[in-house]
Amino acid sequence: MKGERFSRMHCSVARAAAVVADQWTVVILRDLFLGLNRYEDLRADLGIATNILADRLDHLVAEGVVERVAYQERPVRHEYELTDAGRELYGAVLTLLTWGDRHRAVAGPPLVLVHETCGDVAQARVTCSECGGELRPGEVRHAAGPGGRRAPGTALVDTVLHGVGQMGQMGQMGQP
Repeated sequence: MKGERFSRMHCSVARAAAVVADQWTVVILRDLFLGLNRYEDLRADLGIATNILADRLDHLVAEGVVERVAYQERPVRHEYELTDAGRELYGAVLTLLTWGDRHRAVAGPPLVLVHETCGDVAQARVTCSECGGELRPGEVRHAAGPGGRRAPGTALVDTVLHGVGQMGQMGQMGQP
């Protein structure tokens, strides 16, 4: 099964990637956030093969990111609604959108985010939950958490976090 190896790694990034790190899955999530939640609407918007769409939706349902909700009895038809876990991916999708606008948009952003509270065009940023400051590489120290341990997929990360050996001299990820 796709993503099975990542889902067994002792790493939150790898386990999350096992759920959403597929090009079709990410754009399906984008469409769900935009309000397209019926199979035919998703298929028509994305131009995706039916078997691929069905596979990705089944995967998102199995992972608890999306749930099927019947909206028609005969024949039975379903909408795909984001669960609480799925809605929590909004920031990740917006961060990808902002990065794509900055580094891959050919003629400018295809859509903009307008913050309903202030009415201004906004860009997604990752901020500290405590002080609100932006989290940037080189300004964040990575430390072992309560679940941290040496395991497949984290063998060298463990040495970085615990300051052991040559890799352990890195105080911040990416910083010698």
